Amino acid sequence: MSQAGAKRKLQLSELEELRNDAYASARIYKARTKVFHDKHIVRKSIEPGNKVWLFNSKLKLFPGKLRSRWNSPYQVQTVTPHGAITIFDPKKGKTLQVNGQRLKQYIKDSVPTEGVESVTLADPIYST
Repeated sequence: MSQAGAKRKLQLSELEELRNDAYASARIYKARTKVFHDKHIVRKSIEPGNKVWLFNSKLKLFPGKLRSRWNSPYQVQTVTPHGAITIFDPKKGKTLQVNGQRLKQYIKDSVPTEGVESVTLADPIYST
């Protein structure tokens, strides 16, 4: 009986060591995964007063071939430290709070319109 008791205690201590090794391995895996994830996060510099585009996630199912998934420019009102951004829609007069990952900077068209020549795409007329 004493040998069986000693053997059982040894098995329990081995089981405890295996459990501790599994916890340590899981902790290392989670730390590596977090470092990998954090490295690939793109930080955006959005400040109050800027104009931004809002990603329309409802268009994922039936987007249409050439339809843009970004909605008209919104005005940024407030930016919180954890990524929530309050935006204002000037067309509807509504205020929305969205995740900063759904926004991208609005950049005005910088293409000059002066001196631009237009070309029509009509069928050419051939002389015979």
